[in-house]
Amino acid sequence: MERKKTFSQTLSLPNDADRLDYYYNQPGSKPGTFQIPENAFPTDIALIDYDANQQVRQNHLNLDRCTPYLNSSSVSWFDVVGLATQKKLFRLADIFNLDKYLLEDVVNIPHRPKVQEFPHHLLIITHMVIPKFNHQGFWIEQVSLIVGKNYLISVQEEPSRDCFVLVRERIKKDTGIIRQRNADYLAYALWDAIIDGYFPVLEIYREKLAELEEEVIFQPTEDTLPKIYRFKRELMLLRRGMSPQQEALKTLIAGGSTFISEEVGTFLRDCHDHAVQVVDLIDASHELLEGLLGLYLSSMGNKTNELMKVFTIVSTIFIPLNQLLNSTGN
Repeated sequence: MERKKTFSQTLSLPNDADRLDYYYNQPGSKPGTFQIPENAFPTDIALIDYDANQQVRQNHLNLDRCTPYLNSSSVSWFDVVGLATQKKLFRLADIFNLDKYLLEDVVNIPHRPKVQEFPHHLLIITHMVIPKFNHQGFWIEQVSLIVGKNYLISVQEEPSRDCFVLVRERIKKDTGIIRQRNADYLAYALWDAIIDGYFPVLEIYREKLAELEEEVIFQPTEDTLPKIYRFKRELMLLRRGMSPQQEALKTLIAGGSTFISEEVGTFLRDCHDHAVQVVDLIDASHELLEGLLGLYLSSMGNKTNELMKVFTIVSTIFIPLNQLLNSTGN
């Protein structure tokens, strides 16, 4: 087992270039090798088990108590947070008969978002974004959803934040149809929450780009150009998080899966529409930044030309006077 830095970080801070690259195996490394993040949180598991009549939540679940839920008639959501405890992860894989390559994709982060069907499970890898409270950047984190017959395992890095609060509330209060549906509907609800989580972040960027546009037009400074390039990098990361999810949804809808019912496939089409909207908003913001970059460079070029005109006028006046004074002095 090797350790590396965690993928979940605050954007808009220095040294964030590593988050623009996906995980890859070192040449010649053994398949199924884990690289646990060096600053990963200890692994903890919470269980939400529910059906149409009741719901039960257990925090800090002992893995030895998972077995009865494998063949129960209720839906069991195993919410795994933290990747540091390798022993627990291996035990989880043994209990649920997880393919070793599936577990490798879950643990070795970040992976490109994708959907992959295994003999006993459907793996969905997503990227979740959470805006910071002060609107200075956002958190981005890989969330993996492992769908089984009557259970779902979600795996994420950080215990302190996610965008599943409303889903938990819907289960607790029996809102909507979630308690009357199977694990595939839960997977849809969680994935839909992840995709919809991009909209608040993009709304923040819409406001920031409006402020930047005014700055470029009326009062550009030396700090304006770094702002433009920082926003371009951040939007690129958002697009790299969402565009593959859009592709994965399209593939899953078109090809289907033994773990996804026809009804849930219909819901996933709506989820795909949201993903398309997110990508369109990101592309529109990127086009605006390209226009602002051109406007800024043009404005700076005009200012340089004006300065050159002033220098030329000054030179035209003072150079002859200097020559006249020199000749008079002689």
